[in-house]
Amino acid sequence: MHSPLLKTLGITTLLVAGAVHAASSSGGGSKAYKWVDQNGVTHYGDVVPPEFSRQGRSELNRQGVPVRQFPAQMNEAEAEAAQKAAAEAARLRQHDRFLLTTYTSAKDIEQLRDERVALIDGQMSSARGSIDSVNGRLKTLETRMRNFKPYSKAPTARQVPNQLAEEVVRTMQERRALEDALKSRENEKVELRTQFDADLARYRELTAVRKSP
Repeated sequence: MHSPLLKTLGITTLLVAGAVHAASSSGGGSKAYKWVDQNGVTHYGDVVPPEFSRQGRSELNRQGVPVRQFPAQMNEAEAEAAQKAAAEAARLRQHDRFLLTTYTSAKDIEQLRDERVALIDGQMSSARGSIDSVNGRLKTLETRMRNFKPYSKAPTARQVPNQLAEEVVRTMQERRALEDALKSRENEKVELRTQFDADLARYRELTAVRKSP
């Protein structure tokens, strides 16, 4: 004795096969298609209406069995997003291969990270030393500037010489450039640590999968 569910499935299969047979024979065509409209209603026919041509559909044989799938066509924005997603997935796969072929253990990654961080620390220390040197020169220039107007109130004080004023401007610009370089190294150090932390985590995931039975 068949259950109501099996009966329902059997009736549905017969209806689908009948609809496909009618669709494929009504216009003399040899193909039939199945698609779903905007209301979720399934349709069968030998020709997909133009308004549904961009939607996903299936090609069926005479028994109503899908033999070929036609994915939904994407608009420009969807296609661009899919392309970006595919490119990102490819980049991640390539990076995984890089990790597995470059490093033999997590300690290799940690060692390289520490070496790179030490190099940046050295650059930052050098930049701080240069900034200190420039600040010393600026103090000397400020002392000299006090001998001229408008910084000096002496009645015989002269206007600041152009050469001295230009030297002050150049030295301040030099300090600003050094401070910008130091800030850039600080940001680079943060980004470097973040990238190495991500690489370490990913490498451990990949090697854990390799080791799992």
